[in-house]
Amino acid sequence: MESKINDLRLPLIVLLSALLLASSTIAESKGITGDVAEGDTDVAKNGCTCHSDYKIAPSDTVTLIVDGVPFSWAEGNTYTFTIQLIGGPDIAGGHSNSGGFSMRASAGTLSAATGFEDLVKNDGSEQTMTHTEDGAQVPDRIWQVTWTPPATGNGDVTFWVAGNAVDGNGAAMAPDSYNRLSFPLTEGADNGNTHAFIAGDGNIQAPAAASGHIDLHSMGAKFRAHWLGLLGFGAVISVLIFCGFFLRYGFSHNYSGRTNLIRLRIKNLRRGDQL
Repeated sequence: MESKINDLRLPLIVLLSALLLASSTIAESKGITGDVAEGDTDVAKNGCTCHSDYKIAPSDTVTLIVDGVPFSWAEGNTYTFTIQLIGGPDIAGGHSNSGGFSMRASAGTLSAATGFEDLVKNDGSEQTMTHTEDGAQVPDRIWQVTWTPPATGNGDVTFWVAGNAVDGNGAAMAPDSYNRLSFPLTEGADNGNTHAFIAGDGNIQAPAAASGHIDLHSMGAKFRAHWLGLLGFGAVISVLIFCGFFLRYGFSHNYSGRTNLIRLRIKNLRRGDQL
């Protein structure tokens, strides 16, 4: 009997280890709810530390952008922030999950922006937002949230954002990578201008051309300037050719009588020279 138990012990240990490993590496496709392992349940502050290869620091292979941020906030206004991830791994074949985010505000309330109700949701409070299951499958890794400021007198408001780009295979390991940022927003007069905050090394690669075609928006500045210069030169030549034909044939009927009269005078002059 004891030998049978010993025979089963090794398979049981292997099975339990596999289950523990799987439970610790499966990504949160339905929304980021926190990472207790780091001693703080706030992923927006700590980053996506559940992804084992990136527990120490964020990775600049992912550029995190938060756009639409005002220079200062004022009570009574609402602000729409666009969260975008650029870079990171490509989506693995046969999978759909592309990434996710977690956002926290120290004051005010966060909600889904218009058109993004099915893609983002509150993460346990009105001051936190994360992606939904559908939001984890957006191919462009773009989400929008709306922030409603608190009452006047609350002072500066701090935001924390973490974004995770994944290959979609369900395993929280490389090449999955994340980045994070935080920024303060002062209270004051709102002039309507906005700006963006960016975390990353700024080395944003243009998307690959599809089917051999080149998108002008994806080309480098020098290459774009070259082709735009050629297009401008061609436009000038076309206008000159058009004007030449217009002057040649557009007024030919109006001056046909004068042309014939000049020819007659030349003919008469020639005859006079012969006399």
